[in-house]
Amino acid sequence: MHPPGGLRDLVTQSEGGGYDLVSGMVTLRCQSFAERALIPAFVFFFFLLYPPAWIRSQRHRTAGAAGGCLLIRRETLESIGGIARIRGELIDDCALARAVKQQGGRVWLGLNAEARSIREYPTFGEIGRMISRTAFTELRHSRPLLVGTIAGMALTYLAPPVAALAGNGFGAAAWALMSLAYIPALRFYRRSPLWAPLLPLIAAFYLGATVHSAVAWWRGRGGMWKGRAHAAG
Repeated sequence: MHPPGGLRDLVTQSEGGGYDLVSGMVTLRCQSFAERALIPAFVFFFFLLYPPAWIRSQRHRTAGAAGGCLLIRRETLESIGGIARIRGELIDDCALARAVKQQGGRVWLGLNAEARSIREYPTFGEIGRMISRTAFTELRHSRPLLVGTIAGMALTYLAPPVAALAGNGFGAAAWALMSLAYIPALRFYRRSPLWAPLLPLIAAFYLGATVHSAVAWWRGRGGMWKGRAHAAG
């Protein structure tokens, strides 16, 4: 659901900054218990993968977009080969941003608090399937990247609380810092900051969905969308 004037705001952002593609991460539905527990973290992790400052910078190759709210200049789309350029892409919005940036175009990505998604993810299972659908594709179906992701997530989000509960001060400090870093995402979704210390558990859920994504791909069931596998492993 887009607000009145939403298109005008996108045009203003594009014209004012000289961007070829502008995109805003819409406010996702956050009503069921599963959504309240996991959706703020979806946005938190998304912007860790796609830092807006890196996406705006011509010095960084990182490119990303959020398909729910996206505006691209017609001449830019034509110059990259049109929609056909991303026809076979599962994560088509980020693929579009990557194509624009590879062509020398400028990309802007941020939050859009006024545009709202009405798609429901009422259960943990549905959110898990949503994550699993694209997680291994994000890792380019690479086993080394999967192993690195597992190790990195475990070290960053799981080891600190384990160390803290064992009486380690550094672990407690790391747990506190990750909780503080998560609070802005909770505030955006009007959730209590008391959710912040639970980020390690939430990260474990996302990590499990990522492993499930890889296993599904290897079994030829990767990228499931509307009952169809996007591609076989």
